[in-house]
Amino acid sequence: MIEKPKLSEEDLARVREYLNSPIHQVERQPFRPLRLLLVLWIVVSLISGFALLFAWMQGAL
Repeated sequence: MIEKPKLSEEDLARVREYLNSPIHQVERQPFRPLRLLLVLWIVVSLISGFALLFAWMQGAL
């Protein structure tokens, strides 16, 4: 069974022209999951440290 395209050829040409314009051709740095993990670990550690310090100052610990 052959599906009919949702866009006409004219619409597809406009979409291709839009996506190929220079504003959409930005070079990106490669994704670094270990860097993200490190940043998340640092943030969670800092929040935990502040929570422990606050609890200690309030006499809960």
